[in-house]
Amino acid sequence: MALIDVPPDQLATVVTTLEMRDRPPLRPLPASPLRLVAWRTPEPARYRLLFERIGGPWLWYSRLAMDDSALTRIIHDPAVVIHAAVDRAGIEVGMVELDFRAAGVCELSYFGLVPELAGQGHGRWMMAEALARAWRPGIAKLWVHTCTLDHPSALNFYRAQGFVAVKRTLETFPDPRALGLLPESAGAHVPYLAGPSRR
Repeated sequence: MALIDVPPDQLATVVTTLEMRDRPPLRPLPASPLRLVAWRTPEPARYRLLFERIGGPWLWYSRLAMDDSALTRIIHDPAVVIHAAVDRAGIEVGMVELDFRAAGVCELSYFGLVPELAGQGHGRWMMAEALARAWRPGIAKLWVHTCTLDHPSALNFYRAQGFVAVKRTLETFPDPRALGLLPESAGAHVPYLAGPSRR
């Protein structure tokens, strides 16, 4: 057993990949005041705004680091299906992104709600909606990954929905707060070591 130093401007996380090989049995859809709205070709700025609102506390940053053309190639690809969860006022409060670019496979690329809605049962509703859309004819595997920087309940939530953990990897990457992609206050559960306030 050994400890590995991580530079102050880097982060390290354990990533768990989970799979579902069979469409789950039909169950009653959990109740929710939210609804999913298809985003066929979202503008990059609008997409990033929701992405950061949902993922900023968990240090999601990959889509924030992309330039508009790279991001647009992904989010406008007809094989990438994006839905925003909206509340009764039409405010976007969640995201489901399904990637069908690999034959016979669907990746649940991004799934989340704004932090204010965590723990209220909306995630179960949103996952039921995501699964109904993911299991198209010809899909043999649905997969997702989560990491130790995500919400502490994320891994158990995916397992409860029928996903099975199949692999763990260690990932290191630049701290998005050090890159200026997220504010230093983001990811309060992960100490920020790269800034001038470091002691």
